Amino acid sequence: MKTNKIKSSLIVAKKLIPFIATKTEDELSSELVARFELYPENTRRPVNKILFRNDYFQLTYSMKKKDLVISSRGDIVYSAIPYDTARNYIQRATIQYLLHPEEVREYIKMHKGNLEKYIMLSIFQATKKRVDKNSFEVKQAYNAIFQNPLFEIQILGRLLQHDETGPISANLAGKFLFSENVNTGISEYIFEYHNFVVQLTKSLPITTDGKSVKLLETNLLKRSLANNRNKDKFLTYKSDIKPALSLVPQAEKVNTENPIIIAKQSLNLNDKPILRSRSGKEISEVRKNYIPHSVHPKESEKYFENVLSTENTNLLNVVSDVHTIDGNLPFINRNFNILVGDISDSRATNGDIKGIYVIGNHELVDVLPDNNNIDELQGKKWSLFWNSKWFKQLLENPDESWHMLPVGNHRFYEVVKVELEKRFPQLNVLHNNHIVHEGIRYIGLTIPVALVKRKDEQQKFILKSLKELLNNDYDIPTIIVSHAPLFNELSMLSIKSKAYNKDYNLSEPKIEKLFKEYNIIGAIHGHHHIPASSGQSKIVKFASKELFVVCSIYSKMNTGFELMNLINPKLTN
Repeated sequence: MKTNKIKSSLIVAKKLIPFIATKTEDELSSELVARFELYPENTRRPVNKILFRNDYFQLTYSMKKKDLVISSRGDIVYSAIPYDTARNYIQRATIQYLLHPEEVREYIKMHKGNLEKYIMLSIFQATKKRVDKNSFEVKQAYNAIFQNPLFEIQILGRLLQHDETGPISANLAGKFLFSENVNTGISEYIFEYHNFVVQLTKSLPITTDGKSVKLLETNLLKRSLANNRNKDKFLTYKSDIKPALSLVPQAEKVNTENPIIIAKQSLNLNDKPILRSRSGKEISEVRKNYIPHSVHPKESEKYFENVLSTENTNLLNVVSDVHTIDGNLPFINRNFNILVGDISDSRATNGDIKGIYVIGNHELVDVLPDNNNIDELQGKKWSLFWNSKWFKQLLENPDESWHMLPVGNHRFYEVVKVELEKRFPQLNVLHNNHIVHEGIRYIGLTIPVALVKRKDEQQKFILKSLKELLNNDYDIPTIIVSHAPLFNELSMLSIKSKAYNKDYNLSEPKIEKLFKEYNIIGAIHGHHHIPASSGQSKIVKFASKELFVVCSIYSKMNTGFELMNLINPKLTN
């Protein structure tokens, strides 16, 4: 019985709790090393050391990155649906279900209209039958969501993905119809993941939100969890999860006569969850021959309703890459906003929003005269640039002009700044300038794109600008804001991303020297459209100290990142 398995996982072995409450970070690191001895294979693992594991998952500590990661041990398959990209969302949903099962249900019900659309499309994909939202089939499928907690968790994960990245379109039947979903293996994966995180947090002072994993004792995390907004997202050994555990199915009987169905092909499995050691070859074949049939979210977005509030109350609200197309900002924040470029593709205006704004590459097109009005373009303001090859390309085909743009001290950007200030009169457009807000100095550098082939020229500009703007004031806490990241070392872009270029690294040592000498506490950028699910901030070691890096891409769910959560610990330290 799986209930017995869960109950047994809650029994905390004394030998697995070498530390619980008030250790310092230095003491913790030494105790982590002591735990390595529990797993003999760690002697053969120079980098990723095992700290805790069960049959399917493990917690490892990277000796290089100094961070913790929960990962599959390699055999369990998350989903038999080809290219299912929602694993991180569903793991986040698992944690939220453990912490707040009733709130999860309310969140799902709030999306009823959107779920009905998904179910209608799912029924069509599975049967080629068209039904309306009031049909018996749709009502039955909608009610089925709340009959099985493991399926309910999946639906929450899909809705988190929907709200963050836009409507889903591929393989809908397996995602939204319980009758089809039972053949995907996802419920079994969730059960084992859920089982592991319960064991883990009851055995070690670990906190997780389904993606990041931290030691509970770190001062930064303590302060972060003190903020109610964050505390409710993380599972720890103190979390009350009894209400959620009581709802998990008491037994999952394995029906060996009902094979896993993948794209109309069957895998005859003897047990669940799906294991690569049993079915990896068949799954690989299906995925190799899979023809994607998804629709771009931008095309299907008009059929779905935004049910989330567009207003947030962040004190320091970081947003980038909004790309609004209707002339309005699609979010509301009445406090201090940090807009990190590419805000508008429709000449948006707003007389109320306050804060700072740095120039992105899309602003360069957005401020140009409507329909490239020739008379206006030949006026005094724009005629200065008319003969420049990059400007002609910007007018004709912007996407082919980005690599040609002038480095950020060019007078063209002064014109862009003036135009933006007309549209956003209460924002400070920081074109290689700075302001001080509530004791923090914000330096805004104009870096619309990552000029990799002209990196030396760009880094000379960065060095010169920082020297002038830091202005020998070594003590004031300072944050550097730019649309494209300064360089790889202070970028949220993953090395695994197709957009990553190793040559965009820092090659000017004098810049690092400035970071060492001055009280620079972090950097903010946008540009790369990094999904919020990948994380909106990280702590990096640079110039012999720890700095935060933030990249907060706008989405319907993510209307901004609260920078105050990162600034407060820095100021305290």
